[in-house]
Amino acid sequence: MSWDPKTYLAFGDERTRAAADLLARVAAEAPEHVADLGCGPGNSTALLAARWPRAKIDGIDNSRAMIAEAHTTPIQARWIEADVASWAPDAPCDVIYANATFQWVANHEVLLPRLMSHLVPYGTFAFQVPRNFHEPSHAIAQEIAGESRWRDKLARVREWWNVLEPEAYYALLEPIAERIDIWETRYVQTLEGDDAVYRWVLGTGLRPYRDALEGEEREAFLAEYRQRVAQAYPRRANGITLFPFQRLFCVAKKS
Repeated sequence: MSWDPKTYLAFGDERTRAAADLLARVAAEAPEHVADLGCGPGNSTALLAARWPRAKIDGIDNSRAMIAEAHTTPIQARWIEADVASWAPDAPCDVIYANATFQWVANHEVLLPRLMSHLVPYGTFAFQVPRNFHEPSHAIAQEIAGESRWRDKLARVREWWNVLEPEAYYALLEPIAERIDIWETRYVQTLEGDDAVYRWVLGTGLRPYRDALEGEEREAFLAEYRQRVAQAYPRRANGITLFPFQRLFCVAKKS
């Protein structure tokens, strides 16, 4: 699936807020080796580099465009184009961190224990994923995709099915973790400008639908989504659109 760094960073402050909230709960004081999985254009990696300026930091992403954008930043990190589903570090990590990444990767029951195995003893595994998939922003896309015009071409679009319940993540990590901190936060984001929610989702959740279609079909799908989502999230008189967004956070310390 294609990523557009500029579209993604149109709401850079809002996207980075959850990354900062996750990092605030990581207790590691002076890690030597830190990995940022799904680093994107480097906005989350910048937080890690500021927190631990002496650490060796690897930014990993499977998007060539995102890695290219990250290279343009002054962040002191090693940028690696790789698939998180099969990535392995060249040496054990003190911290493995992932901000809004695992919703794109299948089979968490295998993925998460494998990533924990790449930590040093008592190392920290921290991740957050969106859990807003039943909100109108996603439900509308699924509703349109299920209509007869789109059904066949979009039948395999499953962007959000990978995310588990909080209790499932706890049970998955409990046998291999000394301590697990898991919580959810519902942000009520205040977005500015026309079609704010459409522009937000265009950079993330709409990508699988957009990439599965071409030409006039793609434009028709996006136009229909844009119209319906504007009705679901009306712009207020002051120009602000309120966009509730729930996220799940987990910080686990390896046994």
